[in-house]
Amino acid sequence: MDLDQITVALRSFWTVWLMLLMTGILVYAMWPGNRSKFDDAARIPLKDDGQEF
Repeated sequence: MDLDQITVALRSFWTVWLMLLMTGILVYAMWPGNRSKFDDAARIPLKDDGQEF
């Protein structure tokens, strides 16, 4: 196995790894049980804590 073959194999590995990682993140973000956490986090900038700057 020479360096060119190793490079091609590693590029393929990283492509597959990043696609699986992205799929996992999307599944986590779209899972129905996580909706309330994300809705609460989305409202943080709109909350009025009574603090003036």
